[in-house]
Amino acid sequence: MSTPAGLYDQDFYAWTLKNAELLHQGRFVEVDVEHVAEELDSMGRSERHELVNRLAVLLAHLLKWQFQPERRGKSWRATIQEQRLRVNEQLAESPSLRPHLEDSHMKAYRYAVLRVTQETPLEESALPTANPFTGEQTLDENYWPD
Repeated sequence: MSTPAGLYDQDFYAWTLKNAELLHQGRFVEVDVEHVAEELDSMGRSERHELVNRLAVLLAHLLKWQFQPERRGKSWRATIQEQRLRVNEQLAESPSLRPHLEDSHMKAYRYAVLRVTQETPLEESALPTANPFTGEQTLDENYWPD
């Protein structure tokens, strides 16, 4: 059978199972430490990326809600509510993401503007250059821009 390090390139799923088994058994010397560390780093980056993505979807829908009041509907409302729940849930499960919230909120706004201009007839020039929503407003289930 391949070593845990050799499995990494051959069969990632088998590699994860093998290294988890080794860790559970306390056989630390046999663990593919280099790749495990890389994967843990990657998982952390993925959590921040997911936060930015969810905020971008949320902000895009808040912008649509504000700038296209005639098109407001259940779908937009549901998306806003769902993304708020999911972001708040992610922050509750990983509280160490909270210090990155402001930066993620700023990054997400740029993506939100792109999304709005792709999905609606609105031009970028019709949208604020700076995020008009505070982090608190964005996540507040009772906040709905007029």
